[in-house]
Amino acid sequence: MNPLLRKSGSELARLIREGECRALEVVECHIKRIERVNPRLNAVVRERFDAARQEAVEADRLGEMAPAADLPPFHGVPCTIKESCALRGMPNSSGLVSRAGIVAEEDAPPVARLRAAGAIPLGVTNTSEITAWPGANNRVYGRTGNAYDPAYQPGGSSGGEGAIIGAGGSPFGLGTDIGGSIRVPSFANGVFGHKPSGGLVPGTGQYPTYSGRLQRFNATGPLARRAEDLMPLLRILAGPDGVDQGCTAIQLGDPAGVKLESIRVIVAEGNVPRPIGPELRVAQQNAAYALARRGARVEMRSLPRLRSAGEIYLGLMREAGGMPIETALGNGEPIPLGRELARAMVGSSPHTLPVLLLALFGRLEALAAKRFARYAEMGRELEAELGDLLGDDGVLLCPSARSTPPRQGRELAALVNVVFTSLFNVLEMPVTQVPLGIGSRGLPLGVQVAATHGNDHLTIAIAMELERLFGGWTPPALFAES
Repeated sequence: MNPLLRKSGSELARLIREGECRALEVVECHIKRIERVNPRLNAVVRERFDAARQEAVEADRLGEMAPAADLPPFHGVPCTIKESCALRGMPNSSGLVSRAGIVAEEDAPPVARLRAAGAIPLGVTNTSEITAWPGANNRVYGRTGNAYDPAYQPGGSSGGEGAIIGAGGSPFGLGTDIGGSIRVPSFANGVFGHKPSGGLVPGTGQYPTYSGRLQRFNATGPLARRAEDLMPLLRILAGPDGVDQGCTAIQLGDPAGVKLESIRVIVAEGNVPRPIGPELRVAQQNAAYALARRGARVEMRSLPRLRSAGEIYLGLMREAGGMPIETALGNGEPIPLGRELARAMVGSSPHTLPVLLLALFGRLEALAAKRFARYAEMGRELEAELGDLLGDDGVLLCPSARSTPPRQGRELAALVNVVFTSLFNVLEMPVTQVPLGIGSRGLPLGVQVAATHGNDHLTIAIAMELERLFGGWTPPALFAES
């Protein structure tokens, strides 16, 4: 593997600024990597390689004229963008057949901020239909495979991002997360992913769109092969854009200033909603032990409300309201759900069956409104409990999933794994997904690190320490150079 494909975006930017390599060289080697792996993965669904090459040439020309200190932080560094986020000149269908011809006329604010910081998009990546399922399969682009074995799922809905970064084709990318859609694919493909604090990054320029409190539940954030890129990217992405009313200014801390001896690491083992596979359980324990050896104070705590994580998520999501799934599937007009379900059973619907079933479940939820209201109240109680427990010096270690990624086609197995991620969206807590090596099936292991609202720097600091201790991203053997 070309050594440039192993480096962080920050390191690549340094090499370009200092003249040790050219932006065009960095962009070209990532393009070649995508051309090699993408036929197996179907992760990048529309490329802009020629435009990226031209932008790299312009970046090199600017680098020859301007002092290095005046260049933006990710000057000349390639990246990828989830297709549901508008990238000018690229499709913005969100995997929806009725939007297949829509091309973004302007960049979404987070995309524009990345480009202003010098990043060069190579293309857009696959997602599940309307980003509503923890996979990356739709009727517009088809199915994406896992970077370590395409027979397994890549997670989702930012599955294309996770797969192409995990396969070495991009140093970092932009994803969205309303129930685990950054963290699940980061886990599945062995890379880092950060779901920011609620309201930190605007969600403008995405489809589907959100309103009210859902704007804060839906997080836009980075996926990266190296942890050191997470905070610089988050600082670039953060801040109000004047459109997303849920986005507010939040003062971010500095991971470099975090001392492990001052951090409390809370492990809530035994209080999770589903049994955890032994390898993931051991991986979480190993992470806790390693942090303890480095000086962190590790505490085991009982948090019984965590057992109801899935129900709490549904209760608070229902309370927040928003566009029904069948309306989002119709690009603003409700689809005839019964007819589409029947068509999907025989393979003739333009919609994927799992997302149609979610729409049906949304209707059935109304029959249990009082029960979900009780779970919403439990969620507020848990939010207060975690706030008191963690304060501003504590992090929570949580399983990434019940098991390593399921095989393609096992959609319900993928849904079960989201129970381990979705709770933190409705509690608006920052969470970083951390890779912890490769398991016995050749698929990645990992752990989630959560903190109280606004303490994104704590979870990222722990991710950086765990990367030093466990090695972080491991390039897939599947795509090793011969």
